[in-house]
Amino acid sequence: MTGQNRRRFLQSSLAAGATFAISGTKSSGNILGANDRLRVAVAGLHGRGRSHYGAYARMKDVQVAYVVDPDSRQYSRAINDVKNTSGTAPKPIKDVREVLDDKNLDAVSIATPNHWHSLMSIWACQAGKDVYVEKPLSHNIFEGRKLVEAARKYKRMVQHGTQARSSNSRASEIAAVQSGKYGKLTVSKGYCCKPRWSIGKKANEKPPAELDFNIWLGPAPDQPYHGNLVHYNWHWFWDTGNGDTGNQGVHQMDVARWAIPGATLPKRVVSMGGRFGYDDQGETPNTQVTVMEYDEALLLFETRGLVGKHKSMGRVVDNEYYTTEGMIRGGMFYPKGGGKPEKIQGPKVEVTPGGPFGSFIHAVRSRKVADLNADVLEGHYSSALCHLCNISYRLGVSVPFRNRDRTLGENPQVLSSIEKVRENLDVVGEKLASASYHLGRPLNMDPKAERFIDDKKANALLTRNYRKPFVVPETV
Repeated sequence: MTGQNRRRFLQSSLAAGATFAISGTKSSGNILGANDRLRVAVAGLHGRGRSHYGAYARMKDVQVAYVVDPDSRQYSRAINDVKNTSGTAPKPIKDVREVLDDKNLDAVSIATPNHWHSLMSIWACQAGKDVYVEKPLSHNIFEGRKLVEAARKYKRMVQHGTQARSSNSRASEIAAVQSGKYGKLTVSKGYCCKPRWSIGKKANEKPPAELDFNIWLGPAPDQPYHGNLVHYNWHWFWDTGNGDTGNQGVHQMDVARWAIPGATLPKRVVSMGGRFGYDDQGETPNTQVTVMEYDEALLLFETRGLVGKHKSMGRVVDNEYYTTEGMIRGGMFYPKGGGKPEKIQGPKVEVTPGGPFGSFIHAVRSRKVADLNADVLEGHYSSALCHLCNISYRLGVSVPFRNRDRTLGENPQVLSSIEKVRENLDVVGEKLASASYHLGRPLNMDPKAERFIDDKKANALLTRNYRKPFVVPETV
């Protein structure tokens, strides 16, 4: 079979959800020596993609062989950056399916928009490549689970871009929280309070000539092009992004879940919020509070984007752990009753060294899933929590702020988060006496089945209608 014909076969078969025998490729699962050169393709070159190819280009015995993006305007900078760092220029490609045909390619590192993360990763696994995939691992819960299945079936190393998992200090902090020395954990809280102001409105127009908009859309529904989609503001549209809870927030969500022993998915979730402060083209909430119930503790998540312009409402991207004896934050324990704060002490935990990218390359060489700091399964669960927040929110109803509602519960930390939202909105000039917010639907879940109990509308949002041929298959 010629290279051209084989490429066409691979593209059509992958699109149809076929699987591939991967024996005989360089990535067939053999343990690689420390000096074996690994060849990596980086997909998605704007923003976070620069960190990907920059990290690999600095590594010994790692070559950035391809840079992949449907927008050719991204090529010159990426090629020059890699060449100036490593001495070797990568080949630019618009469609990732073309690089999957290279039997000597070892890994694909994915920094595309969210709606491409799982499908591209599944295709790479089927073609025998290891994968580093940015957060969130998935655009919905169904495709995240399919990626887990693909990674296990094809024995691929798949690392998720939740970087806290590559931090010794964070791992040691979690160990201290779980040690019981500071009391039993009752609430694990994450903050995603980062400036997210208006993106304005941009009219539909013809896509730039350099952009293959069909490939950019991929699994997303067919729709007109407008300038708020490419290259960053796609985060704030449901077809392509997951709001800031599923953007910056997935990092803190991952840490919050990590602190709860054995936590996978919760048994109940409810969210509230809205897009306040401006009228723009975005769809996702810029303000959101979500409560997830586990048997062991509550997971509380607070997203506020109307920050940074007012002194009293600054940026907060962090985690807190409330226990029966006090609260842990930033490596310090604050006892109840105003006792003297103390530095936390606990087991020192060491993760696989090299940071997120270095630890991934280490696992590619060792073929040990345990060497991955953020294995695909952990990424699936933490990304799924963000999707649960948004599903509850999207199925909600409008409720006046003047009405007292306790759907999110009476826990003091929950009530404090809701009050902080009110304070934040008041500071930016929102008229709360006449304003409304979106009160999400309380949803009960079967964590093992990864489905909601007796709720067809909620279960419909666990997946999406995929645009052919960019379909995540039921069987990977």
